[in-house]
Amino acid sequence: MNNEFDFIAIGDIVIDAFIKINNAKVRNEKGSPELCISFANKVPYEWLEVVSAVGNSPNASVSASRLGLKSALVTNIGDDDHGRNCQRVLEKENVATNFVKIHPNDNTNYHFVLLYEADRTILVKHTEFDYKLPNIGTPKWIYFSSVAKNSLSYHKEIAKYLKNNPEVKLAFQPGTFQMELGYEKLKEIYEQSEVFFCNVQEAKRILNPIKPEILNKIIGKNKKETVIELLKEMRNLGPKIVAITDGPEGAYTYDGKKILYTPMYPDIQKPLDRTGAGDAFASAFTSALAIGKNIEEALQWGPINSMSVVQFVGAQKGLLTQAKLKEYLEKAPEHYKVTEL
Repeated sequence: MNNEFDFIAIGDIVIDAFIKINNAKVRNEKGSPELCISFANKVPYEWLEVVSAVGNSPNASVSASRLGLKSALVTNIGDDDHGRNCQRVLEKENVATNFVKIHPNDNTNYHFVLLYEADRTILVKHTEFDYKLPNIGTPKWIYFSSVAKNSLSYHKEIAKYLKNNPEVKLAFQPGTFQMELGYEKLKEIYEQSEVFFCNVQEAKRILNPIKPEILNKIIGKNKKETVIELLKEMRNLGPKIVAITDGPEGAYTYDGKKILYTPMYPDIQKPLDRTGAGDAFASAFTSALAIGKNIEEALQWGPINSMSVVQFVGAQKGLLTQAKLKEYLEKAPEHYKVTEL
């Protein structure tokens, strides 16, 4: 039965409590933006919305399901109402919960999202679960992303599984703690990745400890030259395909032969919340490959899913079905096309 899955996502599941604030400002000193609110005071908020069953990997599992793949999620929850709510959401989205492990003495992850304008600052706390890889059979694709910082042995277990099952393809989108662990500790995961996802800032963060000369090399280069350099260096770490997003500036891929670029799909209206835009891109890109599309086609799918997600609060409400995604693609403006650099 486990061999029937097209797409199994692995990673932490969370509850996101969105708190919309207006009485704030953004201070940007030395290229490091900071959200500023009044200290030791009462700060009013506009509204609160709680969204269950989110997180990089859960978002990807829901996205894959809506795009027509048989999807499952490997994750950990506490034996609490938050965990049960997460399970209900996954079941409603036709994401198999066979591999959801319940921990009686732990709490389900709960994050607070400070939403200012269309951007968010997330207060995160990952429960350090006892991570174990269940018997997932041999799905076509594994999508691996954010887990807690106590998960190094879990990465080694997944790397061993991939080595023993070379027919299973890996999409890797490192989360915060995985980037903190660094490349050297996760080298096997990088090297076994069919496709790797990050944004421009994350690529710099990953490369800086191991190749600090690269950041000096790109000083003074324009944006596209910078991303091209980052693509090549990230691919040197092992992934077969590297995809780097650059927010509203577009997205790039490199497979060792061609560097491809696409602009972002134009917003149908002003973005409401950019949470999950990267997950939407990466999951649609991976799902396209799993369905049998080529890299060029996958690179067109990703930005459309991202555009839709940012029209809603939370990372899943705007995830598209395959029919709706194709409808947007058919109506795409003339400039929305993949070009080789």
